[in-house]
Amino acid sequence: MDLEKHPQQPTARAEPDVIRASDADRDRIADILREAMAEGRLTADEHAERVDSVYRAKTVGELEPLVRDLPTPGGATRAAGAPYDRTPEMPTGPVDNLVAVFSSSSRKGRWRVGGRMNAFALFGSVEIDLTEALFGQRLTVINATSVFGSVEIRVPENISLRGSGTGIFGNFEVATLESADPEAPVVAVNGYSVFGSVEAKPKRGKFIADLQDRLRKHLGH
Repeated sequence: MDLEKHPQQPTARAEPDVIRASDADRDRIADILREAMAEGRLTADEHAERVDSVYRAKTVGELEPLVRDLPTPGGATRAAGAPYDRTPEMPTGPVDNLVAVFSSSSRKGRWRVGGRMNAFALFGSVEIDLTEALFGQRLTVINATSVFGSVEIRVPENISLRGSGTGIFGNFEVATLESADPEAPVVAVNGYSVFGSVEAKPKRGKFIADLQDRLRKHLGH
């Protein structure tokens, strides 16, 4: 018996609401929310609630409703290192997220630092200690947000520390530091605090002994 042959139908692409969200997708939404609160479109409570949902979202479909009622910032997104001279290119790759909601979160000891980190504290505290960390790239960008909480960042004294942020009924303080070594790692802390605090400063007496050799080894020089 002859069987009628039917052409194979192309596989349908997944709808946006089921596509897994990437770290870059979450960063884009978080940037829009930050701009919206700075412009007065969102209250501090609304912003905190939405940002918490951003970092819990699993799909693109869960992210888009969080900014559906907000305008997209005009122009290209400003790279975190743009205001600084002699800053390396904006890092790419995975993003480390530290979230503390009515709790605490910390990262310290001997660990490998990625190029990008997000720290979010809502009625909680986040501690990031880089004094014994291994830097595999020149620039590390930390986006810190504190709402009725605290984010505390410590770095060794022989790297460059830079920052750009705002305190809204709160404190945003970065102790700017420039290393004498032009090849030393750069840590850029950006963000804001609302009724909270973000603090970044060098830890006295803490140095990365073989900093330049480690960097050259990781960068393949």
